[in-house]
Amino acid sequence: MAMKILLVDDSPISRKMLKSCFPKDATFEFHEAGDGLDGCEKFREIGPDITFLDLTMPVMDGVQALEHMKKHCRDAVIIVATADIQTGSIEKVMGLGAFMVLKKPPTKESVRSALLKVGEYREAHHG
Repeated sequence: MAMKILLVDDSPISRKMLKSCFPKDATFEFHEAGDGLDGCEKFREIGPDITFLDLTMPVMDGVQALEHMKKHCRDAVIIVATADIQTGSIEKVMGLGAFMVLKKPPTKESVRSALLKVGEYREAHHG
């Protein structure tokens, strides 16, 4: 069964780069959104297994989108993908329930590592 991945980023190039970092030996069903509001709507529609969320976006930023998504689904796995790696920003999103922060630009290794961490988490919490 394909893992549902939601990519929320206002940059089509960033979404394409992130998508290209996913392992080719697994099956993923990708969904995309270009801003936080659209991301929240798609999040509710598809119930993704993992959401990758940019912080700096128009209409609704990633912090607001993260809050909405976590209110809708407390157990959602949301990985913040951002170039903003200031300690304050990281602490804020982790405090709001982000699973982890992935530094942009992503690499095949960083995405694979993030997916492994999600797998370990799911195994530990849901058997």
